Amino acid sequence: MSDLPRSFVTVGAGQAAVAAVRLLRRRGFDGRVTVLSDENHAPYQRPPLSKEYLRGDTEPEDVTLLDEAWCTENAVELRLGVRAESVAEGRVRLTDGCEVESDAVLLATGVRARRLPGVEGERVVHLRTLDDAARLRDMLPAAERIAVVGGGLIGSEVAASARALGIAVTTLEAGALPLISQLGFEMAEFYAGLHREYGVDLRCGQEIGTVTETASGVLVQTADGDVEADLVVVAVGAVPNDEIARASGLEVDPVRGGIVVDDSCRTALPGVFAAGDVASRAVGDGFVRVEHVDNATTQGTAVAKALIGKPGGPAEDVPWYWSDQYEFGLQFLGRPRPDAEIVVRGSMAGRNFIAFYLSGGRVHASFAVDRGGDVPAAKQLIALGLAVPAAALADEATDLFDLLDTVSA
Repeated sequence: MSDLPRSFVTVGAGQAAVAAVRLLRRRGFDGRVTVLSDENHAPYQRPPLSKEYLRGDTEPEDVTLLDEAWCTENAVELRLGVRAESVAEGRVRLTDGCEVESDAVLLATGVRARRLPGVEGERVVHLRTLDDAARLRDMLPAAERIAVVGGGLIGSEVAASARALGIAVTTLEAGALPLISQLGFEMAEFYAGLHREYGVDLRCGQEIGTVTETASGVLVQTADGDVEADLVVVAVGAVPNDEIARASGLEVDPVRGGIVVDDSCRTALPGVFAAGDVASRAVGDGFVRVEHVDNATTQGTAVAKALIGKPGGPAEDVPWYWSDQYEFGLQFLGRPRPDAEIVVRGSMAGRNFIAFYLSGGRVHASFAVDRGGDVPAAKQLIALGLAVPAAALADEATDLFDLLDTVSA
């Protein structure tokens, strides 16, 4: 079709960009494709950086998403070490003054690690990029004890990886419990207990003061006392890389940042899309921005489909993310509500269960520990939004897919 684009540029080279590029080539798009990255590495996966890669179980080539051979075979121009500053009228302007022309542009700039004021130094690490992970991995063998600031997913994965290497870990979490806003009190308490069981000195309700490097390590000052460590890992969330949108006159979420898009990942500029961690979709009176690989893949795929004339965008889906910590696979679905009734199927004591969050008898979220087989059914129950008997959810004699058929009927 003559109205389809003949050239495509991605600003960013993460999961969303790669998903779009791969699908375009699989579906026969034969126009020019250019991938711009401000890093000097081929596109790579980020989830292993705080887990397998940090422990030394994988190498950079094992986490590569698009290698040079694939790009050559599929006529994809990969430009590394370049930074884009704005987009307008079919042109992406780079910080060196050059421009890249394109009919369609995907802004997939992702996020960067949030910094704490004054918390920097040779023994302070923020984990987001492959270079960050390589630096931390090189430092860990000489460390006997580390302090992790932040008990969210990245901080927890770093703590679990360090414990697997035999390193003493103190985690300083600002909240009453780690992940309490995502899990609610009961499951956050379980989550905290899991880390303590594996030897993490988890301290909650901690306000960080100064971080001072000493002759032998680092001293972290808190309201409850000082913590001495060989190094500090700061994992206190992320900031969207939406500067290119601001410079281009695009709308951003005024509260949490991120490039505002519609359900098809389109921005207000014709031919310009945004996807992945940086994309913020309008929902109700606010915006939703999801920082996980599953969402990035879904949105990148939606952009590719729109470009080849298969519009519609991603369906309203159930947020889903996962984490591997110690020997457990953890999976999170939906968005828990504060007033939820929690129904547990399986054994929390045995570290093998799935928790369903219900409001008005309807499942709206779930948290699974080593229950991967139950997750697909839980995802459908959440998506359907139908009333489900709590007793049936808790009863392991009731097959979840049979229950799904029953409530659907």
